[in-house]
Amino acid sequence: MQKNKILKKVSEIGERVVSSKGLEMVDVEFVQENGNWYLRYYIDKPGGITLDDCQEVSEEIGRLLDIEDPIPHSYILEVSSPGVERKLKKEKDFIKYIGSDVEIKTFEPIDGKKIFKGTLSDYNNGMVILNTDSGVINIPFDKISSAQLKYNFNFDE
Repeated sequence: MQKNKILKKVSEIGERVVSSKGLEMVDVEFVQENGNWYLRYYIDKPGGITLDDCQEVSEEIGRLLDIEDPIPHSYILEVSSPGVERKLKKEKDFIKYIGSDVEIKTFEPIDGKKIFKGTLSDYNNGMVILNTDSGVINIPFDKISSAQLKYNFNFDE
């Protein structure tokens, strides 16, 4: 099975399990690193997830993957939180995290830059509005190559 078909199938399996438990499936990755294939599910819920949540989801997804067998080779299954510096991939992610500090990278330069850091102030009609030290920048959603939350680790307090 081709990688895109595998990713679609494992996403469907994960979504069934995660939604049945009242959790959110934030992302799924199927990647090869150092010769090993990794299938990673990132899950969340209000207030954050626990190790027990990860274990329960991992066990149930693992059972379904064994039954439906969409991956023709060995892989390592991981289930975890997306973390405090989670990736923003979907339009709903940008809406959910309005007011948060983010780093956005674009496919092509906007005003001569491809990397932007600032506070996500709005998302409207396919446009991400970011407040930066140098002013407000409008970034078209379809021009974003990657985006993630940036946590301010303030060690001075």
